[in-house]
Amino acid sequence: MPSSDKARQAMLKLCKDTGNGEIIDFGSGWGHFVIAAAKTFPERKVTGYELSWVPYLTAYVLKLSFNLNNLTLKRADFLTAELSSNSVLVCYLFPGAMKAIAGKLATGQHQVSYLISNNFACPTLTPTKTLQLNDFYHSPVYLYRL
Repeated sequence: MPSSDKARQAMLKLCKDTGNGEIIDFGSGWGHFVIAAAKTFPERKVTGYELSWVPYLTAYVLKLSFNLNNLTLKRADFLTAELSSNSVLVCYLFPGAMKAIAGKLATGQHQVSYLISNNFACPTLTPTKTLQLNDFYHSPVYLYRL
């Protein structure tokens, strides 16, 4: 399920305050967020992870169409991803996946600086900032400083 335009704009707004590290999208799907992030932050590396073939290929075609050299797309399980230091992890995933991400981050093997989550809270962390969207559900977008 792609993030809504309002959620995507909120996540991009939160990314502006996270320095200049890599932006990593776990579950990048059709590329809605990673394409917007690569366009908004041309000086930053943006990486998207997606397992499903059709969304991955669609995002890849869009990457080529827009000539986004700062965007890397990987057809891989994000739980096996190597996370770079000072990076920003962005996701719109269900609660079970958020629990798995919390476990991955808890190992201490990764130097992620921020986590931005659309709609679903990380069960083991307290958000630094929460944006409430002006949508039907007043959906939250969480920012965690790690």
